[in-house]
Amino acid sequence: MAANEPGQPQPGPRLISYDLPVPQSALAIGAHPDDVEFGAGATLAKWAAAGCTVHHLVLTDGSKGTWNPDADIAALITARRDEQREAARRLSGANAGTVIFLDQVDGELDSSLWLRGEVARVIRTLRPAVVLGHDPWKRYRLHPDHRHAGLLACDGIVAARDPHFFRDHGLPSHRPDHLLLWEADEPDHVEDVSHFVTTKLNALEAHESQFESTMKAVDEAQVQAFRERIETRLSALAQQYGTGGATAVEIFKRISDL
Repeated sequence: MAANEPGQPQPGPRLISYDLPVPQSALAIGAHPDDVEFGAGATLAKWAAAGCTVHHLVLTDGSKGTWNPDADIAALITARRDEQREAARRLSGANAGTVIFLDQVDGELDSSLWLRGEVARVIRTLRPAVVLGHDPWKRYRLHPDHRHAGLLACDGIVAARDPHFFRDHGLPSHRPDHLLLWEADEPDHVEDVSHFVTTKLNALEAHESQFESTMKAVDEAQVQAFRERIETRLSALAQQYGTGGATAVEIFKRISDL
């Protein structure tokens, strides 16, 4: 019984899958600028290097992303948009696709019907083979934007795939092949990213406005410590989940019966 069929699931051991075939295109949906790079940056870099077109959908304006109470918020929003575009370029190079911003107020994202329709519109327009996003069911998550962003990714797929949702779009329905959710408590899919950790870090470091608040890095020594934390984390995941000599992996909850 597939996960989305009604009724009780079949008992059995949890299965782990490895390395999806490189998709023709992928859409990563993040609550804020930098979330995609943290959650799936190395996987997207790997796919882009193999020819995949990588699109970004950023749901909020990132306007809460500073600890400075006197910050120029309009300037911060502009900077974060520029940083996200540069991060996408660093991640995917010539295969960087569209970067779309829905500009919801940071910290005030909801999973409204209207926003579900906007996410579905993007999916129908770009027609990605794989969608990636936050796992909305992660336990004890504090940040509401991450929860709502994950719900919007899931609900947007359902709306995009079925022709009677949002018929006013005037767009044909689209059903992606796979959904990968990062930050999952119960991951069941592994991507070997052994050769793409540096690319992930390079893309993360495009988000210069976040060095202090998110990366805890205000000088070169702290930036290096941040790099080492990311490398150590992906290496530890490889020891737990990796196969075939992988030295770094990213892990996801995979849903393929869409």
